[in-house]
Amino acid sequence: MMEQLEYPREQALIGGDWVTTQATLDIETPSYGKVITRIARSQAAEVDSAVKAAKLAFAGGIGDWSSWTARRRGEWLMAFAAAIEADCDRLAGLECIDTGKPMTQARGDISACARYFRFYGGAADKLHGETIPFENDFAVMTLREPYGVCAQIIPWNYPAQIFGRCVAAALAAGNTVVLKPAEDACLSVLRLAELAVTQGLPPGVLNVVPGLGSEAGAALSRHPDVDHLSFTGSPETGTLVTQAAAEHHVPVTMELGGKSPQLVFADADLDAALPFLVRGIIQNAGQTCSAGSRLLVQREIADQVLERLAERFTALRCDVGEADADCGPLINARQKAKLEARLEAAARDGIRTLAKGSLAESELASGYFVVPRLLTDIPAGHDVLQEELFGPILAVQVFEDEAEALAQANATDFGLCAGIWTRDGGRQLRLAKGIRSGQVFINNYGAAGGIELPFGGVGRSGHGREKGFEGLRSYTRIKTVALHHG
Repeated sequence: MMEQLEYPREQALIGGDWVTTQATLDIETPSYGKVITRIARSQAAEVDSAVKAAKLAFAGGIGDWSSWTARRRGEWLMAFAAAIEADCDRLAGLECIDTGKPMTQARGDISACARYFRFYGGAADKLHGETIPFENDFAVMTLREPYGVCAQIIPWNYPAQIFGRCVAAALAAGNTVVLKPAEDACLSVLRLAELAVTQGLPPGVLNVVPGLGSEAGAALSRHPDVDHLSFTGSPETGTLVTQAAAEHHVPVTMELGGKSPQLVFADADLDAALPFLVRGIIQNAGQTCSAGSRLLVQREIADQVLERLAERFTALRCDVGEADADCGPLINARQKAKLEARLEAAARDGIRTLAKGSLAESELASGYFVVPRLLTDIPAGHDVLQEELFGPILAVQVFEDEAEALAQANATDFGLCAGIWTRDGGRQLRLAKGIRSGQVFINNYGAAGGIELPFGGVGRSGHGREKGFEGLRSYTRIKTVALHHG
C-alpha cells in the first residue's frame, strides 16, 4: 500500500494557497514503524497568517464568505460530501496507513466524514432564532450568529471523522476555520483540504496549519483574533488550551476522553451484548475516547460472561492496517511503551489477564502493537479503573445489584459514555438518569456512529457538545433584538 499511495503536499493551506514552511516533520506508519512522508511544521507566523486570512474571509474580504446565504453554504457542503465519497479509496488508504487502523474501519471513517458534511449541509438553512412574548409594544427576537474565526485542534485517532464533525458544523453556521491537525496522523485531513480547494471553497474559509502542538497548537490557542476554539485530546493538554484561550475570553468546546462503563445485568440478552462489548474496546485498537473500557457485570452471570468473552478475546488477531484484521497498532512507540508499563504495573498488583489476542505472523517486528487483553481481579479504585489507558484493554468488575452497579459506573472523574444491557424498562430509565455521562446507550453501544446525536461529556471528559443539531448551535452565539414599535 505504501508504494501505491500518493501522499498530500508537505505544505500548510493559508488563504487558499499552499504555503511551504521552513521545516517539516516526518510521518511514520504505525503498522511498520517506518517514515512514509513529511508534513509542514507550521510556526506562529504561519498560524498568524492563517488566522488573518480566516478573519478577512469572514468579514467580507477575500472570498466574500459572509455574503453566502445559508442555502448556498448548505449546497456547497452537500457537494463536498459527494466529492469525499468519490475520493473514498484514496482517503481510506491514507487513513489506514497513517493511523494503522484496519481498512474496513478506515473506510467507515471516510463514510462518516461525508455523512457529517451531508448532515450539516442539510441543516445549514434550518438554524434559526426565536420570537419571545414580551410587552405589547415590543417585538423581541433572538438571532443565531456565527462567531467568526473558529480554531479547531483535532487529534490523531480519528482525523477524517473529527475533521468532518468540526469543520462541517462550523462552516454550516457561517464561520471560517483555522484547523491544526495532529502531527502523528493528518494525511487524510490534508487530502480533504485539497478537495475543498478544488471544490471551490473561497480562499481563507478553511485554513490548515499542520505542526507540533507545542508550536502551532499553542500559537493558535492564544491568538487574539480567534473567536471560538474547539479541542479534542487529553485532559492535560485541554487544560493548557483552555488557559491560553482564557487570555482573550474565547469560548471553548472541550472533548477530553473517557473511562466509559458497560453495565450487563442478569436479564441482558448476552448474544446481542457480547459483540458490542468486544467491539467497543478493540475499535481503533482501543484508541477511542468513547471506548467501552470498563465492563460491569452482575455476579450471577459473571462466570458465563467472562467465559464467553475470553473465547472472543483469544480469537482476536492484530495485524497491519491493510490486512484488515480485528485490531491494528497503537499510534506510536511512546503510546505503546506507556501502555505496556501500565500493564506491567497492573500485573505486579495482582491483576489477572484472563485472555488476550494474538499477533499475526507478518512484517510486524517494528510496528507498535499491543494485543487486546481482558483483565480481572482488579481492586476498587485501581488506576486500571480510573485512567484512560487508550488501548484495547477491557477491565472487568463484578456487582451485586443495581445500586452497586450505579456506584461503580460513577466511580471515575470521567463521564463521556455508558452502555446499559437489561430488559427491565424501569431499570433502563433509572440508570440512564443516574449515570454521570454525556451519552447513555441502552441495549446498544455507539448507535452506529451517532453523527446526528449530541456528543460530549462531563467532568474530566470536557464540556460543550458536538455532533447533531446541538453541534451546529455550538458554533453560534445568541443576539437578542428588542424592537419598540409603540
